[in-house]
Amino acid sequence: MPQDPITQKLLLDWFADLDTPEGLRAELVEGELVVTPVPDGHHEHCISRIVGQMHRRSRTDMLFCANKGLKLRNAEGYPQDHVIPDGTFAPKELRLYRGADPWMPCAGVAMVLEVTSSKPQTDREIKRRCYARGGVPLYLLVDRDSSWITLFSDPESGDYQDLRAVAFGKPLALPQPFAFELDTADFL
Repeated sequence: MPQDPITQKLLLDWFADLDTPEGLRAELVEGELVVTPVPDGHHEHCISRIVGQMHRRSRTDMLFCANKGLKLRNAEGYPQDHVIPDGTFAPKELRLYRGADPWMPCAGVAMVLEVTSSKPQTDREIKRRCYARGGVPLYLLVDRDSSWITLFSDPESGDYQDLRAVAFGKPLALPQPFAFELDTADFL
């Protein structure tokens, strides 16, 4: 339910002052506080496999940042979204992460990565809309429940207009600036 401007500001101020306990991460997503535990080993394995391939195979030299706080455009009636993707990729030449605040704007981010965990619908739907509203060009979702990997692209009007999905074990073509086929065989 949309919030009035005073409630939005109070929620945003409260969130900014939140001291999240060790081992947890907190996000403000479409007006909802989302707290998640430290991920399990399979979650981190998927991320590690993707990052390794990015460093070895990407056409453009990319920097990776795990758990980088992004400030994204808010949904109407809610305070600004503060989302922590499992990973962000940006061209090395931009030096995007150097000197960045804990919560940085998403301008220059080429792709965000999420691997589903305890609340997969958040990654599948809510975060997808957040990243699209923010104008992040590519959103890569590793859905461990369905054993599929999906690349969302062409953000417009608050959602991604295009998607390509493959079952674990099949390659997924990544467009520029990456321009290689992501091997997902090791996700099985």
